[in-house]
Order: sequence, then structure tokens, then C-alpha cells
Amino acid sequence: MTLPEPITLGTTRLGPPVFLAPMAGITDLPFRRAVARHGGAGLMVSEMVASTEMVTPRPSTRAAVRAKALTEGELPVSVQIAGREAGAMAETARIVAGMGARIVDINMGCPAKKVTGGLSGAALMRDLDHALGLVEAVVAAVPDLPVTLKMRLGWDADCLNAPELARRAAGAGVRMLTVHGRTRAQFYTGSADWAAIRAVANLPGRPPLVANGDVVDAASARAALHQSGADAVMVGRGAQGAPWRLAQIAHELWGTPAPEVPQGAALAEAVAEHYDDILSLYGRELGLRVARKHLGWYAEANGAPNRAELLRAPTPETALAAIRAGFGDADSALVDAVHANAQATEVPS
Repeated sequence: MTLPEPITLGTTRLGPPVFLAPMAGITDLPFRRAVARHGGAGLMVSEMVASTEMVTPRPSTRAAVRAKALTEGELPVSVQIAGREAGAMAETARIVAGMGARIVDINMGCPAKKVTGGLSGAALMRDLDHALGLVEAVVAAVPDLPVTLKMRLGWDADCLNAPELARRAAGAGVRMLTVHGRTRAQFYTGSADWAAIRAVANLPGRPPLVANGDVVDAASARAALHQSGADAVMVGRGAQGAPWRLAQIAHELWGTPAPEVPQGAALAEAVAEHYDDILSLYGRELGLRVARKHLGWYAEANGAPNRAELLRAPTPETALAAIRAGFGDADSALVDAVHANAQATEVPS
């Protein structure tokens, strides 16, 4: 099969068509920096931002910290926003545009109950008229930026309306579509149905299309592109514990430079550096909690024998010791620097 060429959105030419998926609580600045250090991605999408948190005068501590770093780091950066009120969504789009977002993505695919219970995320696929009102509000709020949309195949097997939402969204000005090959009812069970995405790919005059779901390596990326007819793939859970995974796929399919996949001491250093970024952004106490899931994923993806120890580490100092024990004898100067930063870092104001 002929592989698709890179996509251009507005004035932004994206890189190889392997994109980092938005993942709430995961694709924050430290994670995007880790991906960038290991070869990058054609597009990096921030974690989902709730519009209600962005427009409230008193956001939570974590939301406020994340907001400071939504658009920092490797460009191009797309910021994904979620909500169900047109006014709040439009204002959030203006806020993130002012912070430096190059692309604004609308979330209509998150299956989490705390999101759909508030009639946001994938729940919007049950009311396309309301969904289109949000699209129109966001497009009008940021006329100089491309607006993109992420969705699922539909709410459930009886509501497979991704083609209709895609058609109407494109008519309202959406410049790129991403479809996860599952319904909301499936959450993350079973296998992504890439072939079902082809109904969107076959729409006449559609904007660029991205296939999402179960893309974990070059073979699955090639299969997803072939079966879906999409122009790019998006990698989510496949990058957890392996931020070099996107660059590996791009190298194997598009011939971009091969990333150096760290092993042994280099792996310990990579994990320690990601850990240091987390502490620097969130502070010592909050950072310790935020980092645990990443340490667990690194352990799973790379065969570290002490996953439980990494998850239970009560302080940054014990976590760093566990990193050295589990992944390799990292350069002592780097670990000492991370250790010093851990001792000095306070929770950001």
C-alpha cells in the first residue's frame, strides 16, 4: 500500500503521520517532553482539558498546574478541550489559543463515566444537533486556528453515527477528524474496528482523517491505515512506558531517523529524567502521586522486576533508588541531580 503524506493544517505542516493521542492525566508536559526526547511525533496532543475548569476563577491545584504548561514544549501542539456548554467551550478555545496552542481539538470520544455522565465526551454523539452547536462555537471563537474533532464510532452498536457527525462537523469548519475504532459502550474492551472507520474515510470532500485505537507498533499502524483508509494513525496506550514508540513506527513506515531505544543504564536515565520533569512541574508531593502510574508502565513495558516497589515508593528518594534497581545503574551524576531537585522542589503556587 502507498503510505499517506504528512498533513498540513492551516499554516502548520505536521510531521510523519504518527500522532500522540490525548490522554487525560497522561499526555502532560513531562510526557510530551519524554516523547520529544525519543524522536517526537508528527503531532502531540495535550491531555484533555475540561472547559469548566479553565473558565472557573478557582481551578483545582492540579488543573492550574497543568494549564501553565499546556502549550509548552515541542511544537506543533494541539490542545484538546471538552465540555457541553457552547460559551465555556468557546472561551476555553480562546484561552488556549492565547497560551500558544497551534491547533484546538474537541473531545467527543472520551468514554469515562465522569465525563459522559456530565453529558460531555462521547455522550455528545447521542445528540448531534447539540454537538454541532459546540463545534460552531469553537470554530467561531478561534478563526485563525485549525479546529479538529475526535470521536468514536458511535455511542453503541445501535448508534454508529460517526459518518454523520464527521460530515456535519466538516461542514461547520472542522479541519481534521480522528475516529477511535470502538463505540463508547465498548470502552477499551475487544479490538478496535479499523475497517468501520472507512465509512468516514469514504465521505466526499472530507478533511484529513486519523485512525485511533490499538495502534501499538508498525504492523498495527500499517493495518490500521490499510483497513480504515485514514491519512494518519494516533497512538495512545501503546506509548505508555515507551515514549519512543511513535518514533519507532515513523521510522519503520516512513524512514525517519531511528530512535535510540534505551536499555540498561540509558533506560534508568530516561525514566529518571521523566520523573524529574514530573517533580519540577507538579512539586514534590503531587508529583510523587502523578509519577506512579508512569513508573508502573515503564516497569510493565520494559520488564522491570520491582514494579510493586516502584508503585509503593513513599518518597522521591526511594523512587529513584527503585528506578536504579529496576532499570539499570544510571549515571550517578544524573541521579544525584534529580535527587537534589526532588529535595528542593515544592508544590507550585
